[in-house]
Amino acid sequence: MTIDIKKFTKHLRAHADSTPPGHGKCGEYVRKALQAGGAHFNEFGPPRYGKLYGLTLERLGFHEITVDDPDNFIFMSGDVMVMEPHTGSTAGHVAGYDGKNWVSDFVQRDCWAGPKYRKEKPHYAVYRY
Repeated sequence: MTIDIKKFTKHLRAHADSTPPGHGKCGEYVRKALQAGGAHFNEFGPPRYGKLYGLTLERLGFHEITVDDPDNFIFMSGDVMVMEPHTGSTAGHVAGYDGKNWVSDFVQRDCWAGPKYRKEKPHYAVYRY
């Protein structure tokens, strides 16, 4: 299966709120954007939580890349970040990079999904198609 990264990022950006906070639906928004780009989840279904997207992305043809410092890294359009939850959360987070911003169910100010993520900087993985 081929994923059209332009369609993925365009859909992600077009459907996200322009400012934080989100609605706790990062996985749903990223899934719908991936589907707009041509992804199919027929064989394995999408994950319930953002933190679980790693294997799904690999099944779709993405591969994990090494990012030692996400605050000082040049990301490519279509990169997807999967993040463990911050203290007090269980879902974690998933967001796609549209070439300018990290986007989930809202346009993020940076790769961290909010103040708690920014403060704690939980484990994350970045995937590239």
